[in-house]
Amino acid sequence: MNRLRHGLRFFLWVALVCVFLGLISVGTLWLYLSPKSKVIRGIVYTQRHGHELTLDIIRPAKPNGIGVLTMVSGGWKSDPAKLQPWMVASFLRQGHTVIAVSHLSQPEASIQEIVEDVQKATRFVRMHAAEYGIDPQRLGVMGGSSGGHLSLMLATRGGPGKAEAADPVDRQSSAVQAAAVFYPVTDLLNLGTSTENLHDGGPPKSFKKAFGPKAANLAEWKIIGREVSPMYHITPELPPILIAHGGADTLVPLDQSQRFQQQAAQRQREVELIVRPGKKHGWVTMLWDAYLFASWFTEKMPLSNAAHGS
Repeated sequence: MNRLRHGLRFFLWVALVCVFLGLISVGTLWLYLSPKSKVIRGIVYTQRHGHELTLDIIRPAKPNGIGVLTMVSGGWKSDPAKLQPWMVASFLRQGHTVIAVSHLSQPEASIQEIVEDVQKATRFVRMHAAEYGIDPQRLGVMGGSSGGHLSLMLATRGGPGKAEAADPVDRQSSAVQAAAVFYPVTDLLNLGTSTENLHDGGPPKSFKKAFGPKAANLAEWKIIGREVSPMYHITPELPPILIAHGGADTLVPLDQSQRFQQQAAQRQREVELIVRPGKKHGWVTMLWDAYLFASWFTEKMPLSNAAHGS
C-alpha cells in the first residue's frame, strides 16, 4: 500500500511539473507572438473595378526603418483579415514595419491587373514612407505561393515611376531592395510536374479565368504567361532573394524555385534557396522560417550611412 501511495505521489508530482512547464512554454510563446505594435488598418492605396484596395501598417515599438511589404494572397485571392500581427511577430521584434498589402481577388481582377495593383501599392508606400517611419530605400517584400509570385514580380519588374504622371504616386519607384518568399510560382509557361499542369500548353487548370478571356487563346496565353512570369524578367538589377520551398510540393514543384535560382546565377544575381525535405505546400515550422526571413532582411538592408547620420 505504501509503495502504491508513493507511486501515486510521484506520478502527480511529475504531472504537475509537466503542466507547469507546459504553461511556461505556452506563456513564453504567447509573449513572443504579442510584441508591442501599432496597427493602422484600411489605408486605401488605389481602386480597381469600383473596389477600394487597402493596406494595413503594423509598426513595431522600436522601428528600424525597414519596411516589409507582405502580399496577402493565396491562389491570387486576398482578404485583409487573413494577416494578423502575431503572424509577423519575428519582423516586429527585429524592428521591421510590416505593410500588409491586399488586392482584388481573381477572377474579378485578372492576375495582370493584380500585378499592376501591387506595383501601385509599393509606389504608394514609398511616397508615404516618412509618414510610416520607413526608409524609402529599405523596402523588402515577402509572400507565399501566389503571394510569393507577386513578390517576385515586384523584385523583377519593379522600377522607376513616370516623371510626367498626373498622379504623384505613379512618379514613385516600385522597386524593392530584397524579397523573401515561400514556394513561389516563377514560370507559368512551364508548370512541370504541378498538379495544375494539363500539359496542353495553357494556363494552370484551376486558374483558366484568372488571366482574362484572352488567355483561352494559346497564342495569346504565351504572351500573357511570359509577361507575368518572374523567370523571364531577371535582370542585372535583381535584388537579393531568399526562397524557402518544400521538397515534396506537388502544387508548385520545387523545380519552379530551382530554375529561377539557376537563371539568376547566370546573371550573377543572388538567390538563396532553402529546401525543406519532405514538406509540401506549407509546413508547421514556417514560423521559424519567418524568423529566418526577418533576420535575413536585417542583414540585406542595413542602416545606410546617410540615414545613420541624419
